[in-house]
Amino acid sequence: MKKNYVLDTNVLLHDPRAIYRFEDNNVIIPIHVLEEIDRFKKELSERGRNARLVTRYIDRLRSNGGSLAEGCILEHGGTLQVVMGEGRPDADQTGSALMDTRILNVALRVKSASPKMRTIFVTQDVNLRVRADVMGLRSEDFEADKISIDELYPGSREVDVSGSLVDEFFDAGELDLPELERPPYPNQFVMLRAHSNPSHTALSRYDANSGKLKALGRLRKGIWGIRPRNKEQQYALDLLMSDEIKLVTLVGKAGTGKTLLAIAAGLQRTMEDKTYQKLLVSRPIFPLGRDIGYLPGDLEDKLNPWMQPIYDNIELLMGITREDRHKGRGHEELLDMGFVEIEPLTYIRGRSIPNQFILVDEAQNLTPHEVKTILTRVGDNTKIVLTGDAYQIDNPYVDSSNNGLTYVVERFKEQAMAGHITLQKGERSALAELAANLL
Repeated sequence: MKKNYVLDTNVLLHDPRAIYRFEDNNVIIPIHVLEEIDRFKKELSERGRNARLVTRYIDRLRSNGGSLAEGCILEHGGTLQVVMGEGRPDADQTGSALMDTRILNVALRVKSASPKMRTIFVTQDVNLRVRADVMGLRSEDFEADKISIDELYPGSREVDVSGSLVDEFFDAGELDLPELERPPYPNQFVMLRAHSNPSHTALSRYDANSGKLKALGRLRKGIWGIRPRNKEQQYALDLLMSDEIKLVTLVGKAGTGKTLLAIAAGLQRTMEDKTYQKLLVSRPIFPLGRDIGYLPGDLEDKLNPWMQPIYDNIELLMGITREDRHKGRGHEELLDMGFVEIEPLTYIRGRSIPNQFILVDEAQNLTPHEVKTILTRVGDNTKIVLTGDAYQIDNPYVDSSNNGLTYVVERFKEQAMAGHITLQKGERSALAELAANLL
């Protein structure tokens, strides 16, 4: 039986194509939702862009001969209808609270007008879902493109095999894929563990082109003085140093070494190996807590506070001491030499970026559309790395299940030119690791 889905404003601002995501059911938009969307359409932001797209999609349906008042036919057989509001809301309410009440009242009217059909109010506002439930209205979150962080693709797995197969792998450096109930994804890491001796293990990466497990690249000297401290970090460096893998995603809690490993690999591939022309580093600008307001100076001065974690990692890799700082040495050396460039994501649209090693740090604060914009800027012979922690999100418009980083991980896990690893163990300090686990 068809259902009535009444959409809240935040659903359409999150996904302009939400009206097409309810199969052959009836999609209903309260007129108050369109009034709210109209307020956002002039914003030069992701939200403003989505507001404009929503209006265009709805106008296109209307222009095709349908009636929004009676219901326009959608591509999957459902209908889209705009419903007017009635009644006087609580006089004590103003602003967003007033609009929320009006939208809820429309949803209740739809439910009363269609007693034989199930009416569901769809909103990303938790408080509004609670209010709807109290009023006897079934409500749901908008689940399109949401990924449970607990079910996120980890990028690695363990496989129990015979001890002879582990020995064969060490001798040959590769191994035909053993029979598995679920084959690995391209570039997924597999730790082979001997049945008879659980401590007898071997680390490998699945090569989808040959169908074999390949040994990881040896990093005896490390890169820029950095050596992996655990197997996940070894996995990460293997992805970062591999030329055929153009997209790398590193997810992990604070202190697992995501950013440091990525910068070290970028400097190695840029300055030492000369595979890329420069290391381009960027990160979304979202403050932790209350913002301190406008910052003085030119673009570089304004970016310095946001990019300080990047500068700290670069100076750590350079081995800059306190005495060196007194002499004026620092990360500026690499910037002045042109090996490292700091770029705000604000200005990346419209660019084509070839022959560069790109690092986008704190990518969990990006929306799926912003990540798409960044990835479509990648030119020939460019490698891009996205790092972040899905549990540390400062962007109020995304969460752990719908941010751009986890979206990319799931969408690219079956692609041979992409690789992912989730880092588990913190290596910053014993206190940082304890805090990440307890708090």
